[in-house]
Amino acid sequence: MGIAALALSAALPSYASGVIDNVNGIAIDPQGKVVHFGALLIDDEGKVEKLIAGRYQEPEYKRPPKPKKGQPWPQPPKGLAFRLDAGGKTMIPGLIDAHGHVMAFGLSFITLDLSGTTSLADAQAKIRAYAQENPGRKWIIGTGWNQEAWGLGRFPTAAELDAAVGDIPVWLSRIDGHAGWANSAAIRAAGITSATKSPAGGRIEITGGKPAGVFVDQAMSLIEKVVPAPAPKDRDIALEKAQRALLATGITGIADMGTSIDDWQAFRRSADRGALRVRIMAYAAGLENMVTIAGPEPTPWLYDDRLRLGGVKLVLDGALGSRGAWLKADYADAPGQRGLPMISDTQLRNIMSRASMDNFQIAVHAIGDAANSEVLDAIQELSETYKGDRRWRIEHAQIVSPADLPRFGQFGVVASMQPVHEASDWRMATTRLGEARLAGGYAWKAMLDNRVPLAFGSDVPVESPNPFAGIAVAMSREDGKGEPVGGWMPQQRVSFEAALDGFTRQAAYAGFAEKRFGSLVPGQRADFVLIDRDISTARAADIRGTQVMETWIGGKRVYMKGQ
Repeated sequence: MGIAALALSAALPSYASGVIDNVNGIAIDPQGKVVHFGALLIDDEGKVEKLIAGRYQEPEYKRPPKPKKGQPWPQPPKGLAFRLDAGGKTMIPGLIDAHGHVMAFGLSFITLDLSGTTSLADAQAKIRAYAQENPGRKWIIGTGWNQEAWGLGRFPTAAELDAAVGDIPVWLSRIDGHAGWANSAAIRAAGITSATKSPAGGRIEITGGKPAGVFVDQAMSLIEKVVPAPAPKDRDIALEKAQRALLATGITGIADMGTSIDDWQAFRRSADRGALRVRIMAYAAGLENMVTIAGPEPTPWLYDDRLRLGGVKLVLDGALGSRGAWLKADYADAPGQRGLPMISDTQLRNIMSRASMDNFQIAVHAIGDAANSEVLDAIQELSETYKGDRRWRIEHAQIVSPADLPRFGQFGVVASMQPVHEASDWRMATTRLGEARLAGGYAWKAMLDNRVPLAFGSDVPVESPNPFAGIAVAMSREDGKGEPVGGWMPQQRVSFEAALDGFTRQAAYAGFAEKRFGSLVPGQRADFVLIDRDISTARAADIRGTQVMETWIGGKRVYMKGQ
C-alpha cells in the first residue's frame, strides 16, 4: 500500500539529477504511514522524483532507430549529476519543528545562557563570570533560568541578582519566556517603584511592599521597554548560529512563533545572501507585525519555499512554571491563584476575526484548561463566519479539560504540542495541579483518538531543539533519566509512526506546507537526514541518542557531521 502511494520505481527518469543509493529509507506516505525504500532519486529542481524499493540500477540506454530524413536524432536521457552511496545509513525525511523561536534561539548563543545551571548559587556564579568576561556592557541580557531546576521552591529576588552584579542593569528571561528576573539597577532604570501597579495580564512579584525582582507575563514589558534591542548585525549573527544548530539536529524546517519585523528583515537579509537554509514558516507576533510584514494577505512562498509569513501568533495565557497558565480552579500549590488571561475574550475574538478576514492562519498560545476552553469557544463562534480550510492552531494545549478534547477534532484544530515539555514538567505539573486534574494533561494519544491533527515541536530555546529526544518522549513519556519508569500517564504514549509523523508530515500540514515538503513524497522538496541508527526498530531510550550524519535541503547537502 505504502509503496504504491509513494510511487516507488526502479526506472530512472530522464530529468533526474542525482541519486542517494544504498539507504535504509524511512518515509511517511500521505496517510501518515511509514514506508521503506532503498534509494532516492532527486530531480534537477531539487525535488523528490522517485523512491526506489531496492538498490538503484543504471538504466540501459538503447540507441533509437535512425530518424527519418530531416528529423533530428532523439536526445539521450540526461546523466546523473551525482550519485552517493550512503553505505546503508538510515534516511528519514527532514524533521520539522512545529513550534520554535528562531531568533531567540540564536540570541541565546551570544547572550548569557543560564539553561544549564542547577542552583541559584550556580546561576549567580555564571552571571558574575559573564560580567567579568564582558566588561563595558551597558546591560547584561540573558535567558534560561528555572527556579524549579534549582530546587529553590520560589522565585529568585533582585537582591540575589544584585549579589552577582549590582552596578549595571541585568535582565534575565525565565526559560519559558513568561517571566523575567531583574536586578535593582534594572528596576530603577525602568522607573518601577512600590507604587507601580501590575498591568492587565501580568504580575509584579512583591515582597515587603516593594518589587521583589521577578515580573510575570505582561509585567515583563515594564522592564523590556528600556532594554536595548539587538542590533541588525547581532540578529544576523544569531540567525546563522541558530541555523547551524538546527541543521546539526536534523531540523530542516521550523514554525517561527512570534516573528517581529526585525526578525523578518533578518530572515530576508539571510535569504538575499543565499544563506537561509532552514525553511521558516513565520507567524507574526501580533496584528501590528502581521500587517507590517505581509500587508493585506499572507506572503507567497519565497526563496524556493524557504520563507513565508502565513499567520499570526497570539498569546492568551502564561506558563505553568511561573503560575501564569490560566486555570479553571486554583493552583494546588498556590491557593487563590489561577493565572491570568493576557487579553480579554472580546479582544481575542476581535484579533482572530481581523486576521481571518485577510486569510491569515491563527495560532494561539494556550496552556491552562481555562485558556484552552476559551480559545475553543472563540473558534466555535468564528467558524460560523470564516469557512474553509482554516487550520486553527492551539499552541501547547498542555492542560485540557477531558470534555474539550473532542472539540479539537470537531473544528479541525491543530494541536501543536511539544513532547519534551512533558518530560521537563511532569513533576511540576503534578505539584501545580494534582493528579486528579491531569486527565487531559499533555494528552497526545487522546488527541489522535479524537482525530486531531497533532504537530510536534520543541519550543526552542525553552527546550533543546533535538527532535530525537522529542520522538523518544512521545513514545515513552520518560525523561532523559528514564523517569518515571514506564512513563508518566503512559496511556498517552504514541507509536513511533505517530511520533515521526508529528515531526514531519503533520508539522508541515500545520503550516499549510504539506504539498511542498515534509514527507519525501514525490514532488516535494528533497529534504532529508542521514542518521546513525534505524529509529524505526530502536527502543525509545536509544532513539534519544541518535546522531545526525548529514542534512540535505532541496537536494543539496547543508550539514555534514565533523565538518
